[in-house]
Amino acid sequence: MSAVEASTLTRRFGDVVAVDRVSLQIPLGGVVGLVGPNGSGKSTLIRMLLGLIRPTSGSLRVLGEPVGGKGDYLSRVGALVENPAFVAGLSARTNLMSLAQVRGLPASRVDEVLETVGLTGRDREPVKRFSLGMKQRLGIAAALLPDPELLILDEPTNGLDPSGIVEIRGLLGRLAREGRTVVVSSHLLAEIETVCDHLVIIRFGELLFAGPITDLLAQVAGHVEIEPEHARDLDSLSAALRRAGRTVEATETGVRVRAAVGEAAAINREAAQAGITLSELRTVRESLEQVFLGLTGTDDGEIAADRARQAGGENR
Repeated sequence: MSAVEASTLTRRFGDVVAVDRVSLQIPLGGVVGLVGPNGSGKSTLIRMLLGLIRPTSGSLRVLGEPVGGKGDYLSRVGALVENPAFVAGLSARTNLMSLAQVRGLPASRVDEVLETVGLTGRDREPVKRFSLGMKQRLGIAAALLPDPELLILDEPTNGLDPSGIVEIRGLLGRLAREGRTVVVSSHLLAEIETVCDHLVIIRFGELLFAGPITDLLAQVAGHVEIEPEHARDLDSLSAALRRAGRTVEATETGVRVRAAVGEAAAINREAAQAGITLSELRTVRESLEQVFLGLTGTDDGEIAADRARQAGGENR
């Protein structure tokens, strides 16, 4: 059984196709990153997973059960969608106790989730005194109340400062190690890539990649920065590497060779065969975020703008 199985899943809003014939399988266990630019269809997909909206066409199963049926699977799912809503004047504990009572859960579960998210000792303070990061952790605590097998978090790091993002990352990792499947959406891959086991990347409703993060890393390109010991050997070095079939670009003090990670030793031998001693040979690999930007067509300016908007939201 998979956590999520979708086949040609489509959702339309009038003439707008929010999710376009997406087929994927998400395995049980671990952290799954659902990533894509803003407006890519992530939230629509999450709402379909939770049964909040129905697919226009295609099929969708969550924890082995079809979405759109009796919805029995929902008792095994916890979710945090958008900003968590709590009664600001009440304490974190009182808010959670109210939710537990509504769902028929024991009061002991409140203590357990407060401990899990690191709010024990702050739980009797009114929520209005909480920082944004603490409110996010409280929202995750509420989603954990039914002890779900599948936890779905929509943009849980949105608006957080760097320390808050690190806290949430650590929490996600701990939840996955408990045996849960944690699906977390974000428009910034760098915020969640360190804890993800599996990635789903969508853009304008279309699936670009779905699989283990190691499979995406295997597509990561790189280059080798090289400097000869003597500057007079620079032209000879470039010529020798081109004869070996390398793509060579000049830099200020040496050359850059487009090469897969692991080819540095071969390049060193090619230089030596030409009688050239190297003073530096350094492998540089593209980051996973750069691969993500290439897949989604997002540029660095858009990423910077998103981060600036987040910082502004934190200050307001």
